[in-house]
Amino acid sequence: MSSRFPTSTARRRRGVLVTAVVAALVVLASGCTSAVGLQRSGTAAELQPGQDVPTGGTARIGVGADLIPATFLSLGNNPTNGGVSANVFDTLVQYPHDSLDPEPRLATSWQLSDDGRRLELALRDDVRFHNGKEFTSRDVEFTLRTYTDPSWNAQFRRTAATITGFDTSDPHRIVLTLSQPTGNIFDLLAVAPILDGDTVDGLKEGRVFNGTGPFTFVSWQPKVALSLARNADYWGGPPHLDGVTFAVVSDDQALVTKLRTGQIDAAYGLPSLDAELAVSRGGFRSHVLEGAESDQYIGINVSAPPLNDVRVRQAIAYAIDRDRILTDVYRGKGYASSLPWPRTSPAYDDQTANTYGRDVDRARALVAEIGDVPAIPLNYPADRTSRIIAEIIQANLRDVGIDVDLIPTDTAQMTSLLVAGQFPGLWVTQHGFAQMTPSTLAVAAFPFNAVKNASNFLDPDYQAHAVAAWQQQDPTSPEAIAAYRELNADLLDSLFLVEIGVVQTEVVVSTNLGGFDWSRTNDPRFDSTYLLRT
Repeated sequence: MSSRFPTSTARRRRGVLVTAVVAALVVLASGCTSAVGLQRSGTAAELQPGQDVPTGGTARIGVGADLIPATFLSLGNNPTNGGVSANVFDTLVQYPHDSLDPEPRLATSWQLSDDGRRLELALRDDVRFHNGKEFTSRDVEFTLRTYTDPSWNAQFRRTAATITGFDTSDPHRIVLTLSQPTGNIFDLLAVAPILDGDTVDGLKEGRVFNGTGPFTFVSWQPKVALSLARNADYWGGPPHLDGVTFAVVSDDQALVTKLRTGQIDAAYGLPSLDAELAVSRGGFRSHVLEGAESDQYIGINVSAPPLNDVRVRQAIAYAIDRDRILTDVYRGKGYASSLPWPRTSPAYDDQTANTYGRDVDRARALVAEIGDVPAIPLNYPADRTSRIIAEIIQANLRDVGIDVDLIPTDTAQMTSLLVAGQFPGLWVTQHGFAQMTPSTLAVAAFPFNAVKNASNFLDPDYQAHAVAAWQQQDPTSPEAIAAYRELNADLLDSLFLVEIGVVQTEVVVSTNLGGFDWSRTNDPRFDSTYLLRT
């Protein structure tokens, strides 16, 4: 057995010992900390040199999507779900913005065996759930077993299912036995909120959110607001804020108005032009969430005619004006690509990333070869940004002889159709996980999962290549890179979805709000956040 220390990805995957950096990493143990240690580039409100970080006040966050408890473990692109997960709950490890080297959280150190089939984690011994219950190894076992429960539709279900044994004889240590080398096991540990088995039924119903995180759950008024309060007994030290309120504002213009009139301190989901205008008028900062990229894509139900003909899918791929979408809609906060990977991913390949550039003549030739193509339904989230993207796609496809019928769809229904694989034709939305360990995309994400995906695409070669990538413990090794090249070829040849481009999530934040942070999966984090006013 070899030890693991989170310094480089290659060393991490080979199993080098991780030792917690002890007291220096025991985050912000007091409620009034010097600003020097908290300031990050572009994240802190303006403070005088040497001024203590103020405590108190409630941060008000405007969001377009309401909490959906039933999808709590699905990790959809929902800042309300993510805000609860990342602040009311804790994970065993966390990823920094700029690497996939895990850092301690509820787990303080770990050892992975050389064959990748045994993972031992030491756990903190000073942590309690918000109801006073002690956190132990049994809670870790319960959480990871819950991820295999099909009723939760957790995207990491296959990864969790590789854990075949749990040694919880020591309450502050757990040993996991794996059925195979599982290269994305730390992705699971970085996203899985540690659950309390005694109250998990209340979580699914949206009644009880009993975690170990820096904030406690206070209340939820569906489609209106959700409130959190400071956990004064947090193991990492109480947060600076008294609380956080998520205000559900489904209308883009209302969200802009609330931001500009000071009714909220930050806004998720603003159209990029509105975000630029808010920043240009003063009083706000734009935060582009580095390391937490999402991808805009067109999903395709390959079981539905005429989309079961790969030539139709190729025509769609050649027809799309990716540059226009990235420039006009996202104002350059991202880049066009035919593959899902951000440029920082070991799976990114500059030679194939732009295989399907816009080629109207080639798309028309494919349609002429096929003959008449009936109109195809296209579902899209019912927000202004998604509507504009859908209209651009509609115009692009009309240019090459393919008509689409646009169907605005609410967030909950989009999620339901995605999970069940029941879109009638095309859909357009965003996916995540390409910024994680590359194999996670092919074994966890709903649009890509090789054994069950939203496109109803099943192919033995794709399945074999997904497993080959999954079993690589070092995601930067030559063997892993070769496996990713096979996956890339599968994606480009089959086109069961058509990538538009990599998009950087933007959040507009008041200059009075400092210490704004996020997880690698786009979830807002408020354990270091503060307000200049109280």
